[in-house]
Amino acid sequence: MKAIINGVIYKDHQLLKDKILLYDTKIKAVIDHTKAVISDYDEIIDAKGLFVLPGFIDVHIHGYGSFDTMDDSQLSLSKISEGIIKNGVTSFLPTTMTMSEEHIHKALRRLRHMKTQCHKGARILGAHIEGPFISKDYKGAQNDEYITTPNADLLMEYEDVIKVITIAPEMDHAMSFIEKMAMKGVTVSIGHTGAEYETVLNAYDHGAKGITHIFSAMTGLHHRKPGCVGAALLQDFYCEIIADNIHMNPAMYDLLIKIKKEEHLLLVTDCMRAGGMLDGQYDLGGQKVTVQDGKCVLGDGTLAGSTLKLNRGLRNFIHQTSIDFEKAVRFVTENPAKYINSFEYIGSLDHGKFADIVIVNEQVDVFYTIKEGEVLYEKKD
Repeated sequence: MKAIINGVIYKDHQLLKDKILLYDTKIKAVIDHTKAVISDYDEIIDAKGLFVLPGFIDVHIHGYGSFDTMDDSQLSLSKISEGIIKNGVTSFLPTTMTMSEEHIHKALRRLRHMKTQCHKGARILGAHIEGPFISKDYKGAQNDEYITTPNADLLMEYEDVIKVITIAPEMDHAMSFIEKMAMKGVTVSIGHTGAEYETVLNAYDHGAKGITHIFSAMTGLHHRKPGCVGAALLQDFYCEIIADNIHMNPAMYDLLIKIKKEEHLLLVTDCMRAGGMLDGQYDLGGQKVTVQDGKCVLGDGTLAGSTLKLNRGLRNFIHQTSIDFEKAVRFVTENPAKYINSFEYIGSLDHGKFADIVIVNEQVDVFYTIKEGEVLYEKKD
């Protein structure tokens, strides 16, 4: 049995003092410190007053550390996994791009293989498919050469791998596709879309559950045409938020927490291979991207992902809104776990769940990241 002592433990949406977290590969209990016998534990971490949180979950990330999901490389996926563990991420969804059918299938086969491997980084939960079933008019940094009509047969061989798929609901056959995927247990997210308000609500009724990077690459809010943004705000969609202070003005963070239910907000990175790297020239989905001061753009100025670290996104959101620390924590833990139907084993420090733990300070600097009870990252002085 292992123990974390002298920490402020996040449990049941509260920050608890004078408690001890017990675990091995899974969470055992949170007990009062007066009931602990230190000599009983095989390994002890003294949190020294820091916050002890569930491991973070990123459900939309393309790459990190010069590597990308679409590289079709075991090394690339391992390096992404090992890189983001330093940011407190213990589980993630490698995210594909709009590329050829063969290229997407290769990436999914690689992900299927890597899901079963034991590696010293964040857990690969499955894939987030971003495209090719999207709007050419709202493609963002996706390659419109490979955009195509929704076709469930294209992906059915990989339903064991796919956790989330982004789709534009105005496309032909989209509603039947959404319904079929939702029935298979895949989380369907609306994004890269020119859909009107009513179409997005119809997609919700057919089983769509999320909104991919809200405000970006979708019809905006207008008082006569509420658009996708209006539907996202008024309906019970989960909404992805890229809190890098580039994709949206931080004032919009406060708007979201005042309008949306707290349980429906997700912080994601949408990070590309330039994450954790110096400014310079990179690629995303076969397209050249220039990164300067952390901002990623195509040649025409279109935003192309981010270099955001998830712990930094959480810090930005907390420091630039009126929300309390303990309320925002769920945006990178419980909420994404529930969004992808994985809360039974990750997303909280409840008994029986994987011992995925991150220890941070008020600035959300990461001091320890633990996956299934093993310390995979420790901040050195």
